[in-house]
Amino acid sequence: MNIEDQVREAIVAELKRQSEAGEQGLRVKSGEAEMITVEGRVNLDELTMAVVGSLAGGP
Repeated sequence: MNIEDQVREAIVAELKRQSEAGEQGLRVKSGEAEMITVEGRVNLDELTMAVVGSLAGGP
């Protein structure tokens, strides 16, 4: 897996996690591999930590 795939997967996973947690009324819809629809507020600190963690080999 290349770095772009790691970052993409980390972003989508964290956005879905925030959506499922009900944070800020966030809704995430993904259909196509390259496209995602995001409605609501995103916690950028948590998103950043998830991306950095994925690059460092974290969960």
